[in-house]
Amino acid sequence: MSRTMEGSPQMPAAVQAAYRYCEAVTGQQARNFAYGIRLLPADKRQAMSALYAFSRRVDDIGDGALTPEAKHARLEDTRAVLDRIRKGGVDDDDTDPVAVALADAAQRFCLPLGGLDELIDGVLMDVRGETYETWDDLKVYCRCVAGAIGRLSLGVFGTQPGARGTERAVEYADTLGLALQLTNILRDVREDAATGRSYLPADDLAKFGCSAGFHSTTPPPGADFAGLVHFEVRRARSLFAEGYRLLPMLDRRSGACVAAMAGIYRRLLDRIERDPEAVLRGRVSLPGREKAYVAVRGLSGLDARHIGRRTQGGRA
Repeated sequence: MSRTMEGSPQMPAAVQAAYRYCEAVTGQQARNFAYGIRLLPADKRQAMSALYAFSRRVDDIGDGALTPEAKHARLEDTRAVLDRIRKGGVDDDDTDPVAVALADAAQRFCLPLGGLDELIDGVLMDVRGETYETWDDLKVYCRCVAGAIGRLSLGVFGTQPGARGTERAVEYADTLGLALQLTNILRDVREDAATGRSYLPADDLAKFGCSAGFHSTTPPPGADFAGLVHFEVRRARSLFAEGYRLLPMLDRRSGACVAAMAGIYRRLLDRIERDPEAVLRGRVSLPGREKAYVAVRGLSGLDARHIGRRTQGGRA
């Protein structure tokens, strides 16, 4: 079902207001994400903002100061809102603007809303304080909190008619989400350690002498911290290379959005690779001008064309 774009008199004012609220949340709290979605046409940008605002709500519950029991209850309440959306039980004048916007987006696009259930499941893993012995264990978590968002985003983007290999588009979107999440995990090792969280696989930590964790601006004594970081960077780059196969399947502006978001994170990886201990000293980020350059590069189609040539040559 397709509804009219923002500003059209056929879209109820309450729905327009709900989208504006979600776009404000996205602009204030998701700098990297916002750089990508600003390249989209209005209807897709609105839908992505609604997805982000709902996801932000889930994440904020997990990261908040409530007790684990209270967090669990709040997350299940949020799941109940998702159930109402799925069943068409959210009216345009509902008091929850995120629910209103997401319900409208779900009518306009083929959103696999079960992905948001997966996100809630992933945040519940955080609430329970789960740790991960192997990369295969960590992938389960990453697929919940990031792969699912990749699949939901693909529901907004769609694929181009006649594009080759679209039967694997969902797989590539999922893999790109894993690449982004592993980059986040690397960037945030010190911040996560301060809250008692550990995400990197325990067997990787042991292999490089880092099992003691990351609680200061220097690595644990005797640890090969640079070796650990470079090992995980190579894993993330491999995931990016696989996930980037999605780009030639998307229309120009959707491809630009994905290329911009992924490009920002790949540049973060470059910085982390050059100076691994930077992640122990503070949050590694890109200046706004560099993000803008990545966005322009994505909009120009350079990344999509480059990946398309590599894919056709079987080297991606």
